[in-house]
Amino acid sequence: MTILIVEDEEKTADYLRKGLQEAGYPVQVARTGHAGRQLIEKEHYELVVLDVMLPGVDGWELLRLLRGRSGTPVMFLTARDAIEDRVKGLELGADDYLVKPFSYAEFLARVRTLLRRGGVRESERLHAADLELDLLRRRVTRAGERIELTNKEFALLHLLLGREGDVLSRTTIASQVWQMNFDSDTNVVDVAIRRLRAKIDDPHPVKLIHTVRGVGYVLEARA
Repeated sequence: MTILIVEDEEKTADYLRKGLQEAGYPVQVARTGHAGRQLIEKEHYELVVLDVMLPGVDGWELLRLLRGRSGTPVMFLTARDAIEDRVKGLELGADDYLVKPFSYAEFLARVRTLLRRGGVRESERLHAADLELDLLRRRVTRAGERIELTNKEFALLHLLLGREGDVLSRTTIASQVWQMNFDSDTNVVDVAIRRLRAKIDDPHPVKLIHTVRGVGYVLEARA
């Protein structure tokens, strides 16, 4: 359920990313229009949050690119509050238009509405074997027992469960959970996986998080 934020104001981008990650969403951030276009062209997102005024490629052009490729929900988050700008954004195919300054509570409510409208049912629980993650309540249980996770552990498990059966590289995990590209010899992802396994897998005979040697990790229930 990855969300892309294209926002050139560093404080605003960091504020949105932190809030969404604390709400359990994997987030990627691009701070220029060119960077946003590159990500849109190679990745799939469940929601894109766009500023209008961006260096390089503006938000209007990114919206045209998105609408030429998919029906991904798009929210404009911008200081441009003129009626003609709002009309232009909606006529180009934006699903929502929120003007800065804004209330984060309202922003998050609109994000959840757009995700539901786009077919992503965040209220549904994610399951694998006897493991269950409830996104809205931020609760994780296995065999009916509550498991306490840190914010990063929750985001990591959410990513693995949301891509159940897919082998995720360390680079993919690092970029979506930590928003950074780690060097190949960095063990941050491996350490996080070990800590998550200690809570999710170690107390149980059936293991769900598996290492794919030389590639990364996959969460799946194996016979």
